[in-house]
Amino acid sequence: MMLTTTVQPIAPQRSEWFASWFDSSHYHKLYARRDGTEAARFLDELIARLRPRQGARVLDLGCGAGRHSRYLASKALRVTGMDLAATSIREAKRYEQSRLRFLRHDMRVPFGRNAFDYVFNFFTSFGYFEEPGEHKAVVRNIATSLRDGGRLVLDYLNVRHAEARLTSEEVKEIDGVIYRLTRWTDADHFFKRIVVEDGAAQPLEYVERVAKFTLQDFERMFASHDLTIEEVHGDYRLSPYDSLNSPRMILVARKRSVGVDAGYFRERLLRTPPSISGDTPRYDASIQ
Repeated sequence: MMLTTTVQPIAPQRSEWFASWFDSSHYHKLYARRDGTEAARFLDELIARLRPRQGARVLDLGCGAGRHSRYLASKALRVTGMDLAATSIREAKRYEQSRLRFLRHDMRVPFGRNAFDYVFNFFTSFGYFEEPGEHKAVVRNIATSLRDGGRLVLDYLNVRHAEARLTSEEVKEIDGVIYRLTRWTDADHFFKRIVVEDGAAQPLEYVERVAKFTLQDFERMFASHDLTIEEVHGDYRLSPYDSLNSPRMILVARKRSVGVDAGYFRERLLRTPPSISGDTPRYDASIQ
């Protein structure tokens, strides 16, 4: 069943940092200079590995302004981009066409059943929520939206790499606006405070927060919904994951098909272990 346009825009029920920050013009300005060439190369590598059929249905969950969605649609895939940020979706909708559409939606609210062959969640677009059950709800919604045998690709940061290279304070000037960045961690989260000095009498302030989920945390969340991790990559070239040195933790998981013995995937993993090297850290995620 295809996800229909009857899905209604869903906004958070309370004030949450990501709802205001990701919908801010300053967020888009601060992160506007991301490497488009690297993103295209990453998607090319991913498509070559996954080998989706022409016309496969893809969800870009947490799509932002649709950079990845547009590229995926150019590869003869039928793409839905979904994000909570109204400004991002409004911008993305300018590029809609027969194989590409965008919806504003909160990923904690269900978004279809058996609707997609692939769900992509790029650039640490997970781990933002206050309650553990909210993250589990997102995983449940992803699994429900996937067809049997469908795949999830979830792109998360590697905490050991991020902690070793954490820049506690940084100042950026973009188009005359000053951004003062302060980063820190606690046992469970990475934080980044952004103070914006744009000439207004009172500076604006935002604080990002991302949970430090381990590989084992994802395995548990996924297993509860018949998602089995098949591969783990450490960067956008899809190199083997190294818990000490890899900048990313990119998970590729498959939804178990109905009627397939659950032991099949365990046996497959024993025959072909995921591309992981190094010991497994306690935490394998952080914040950009």
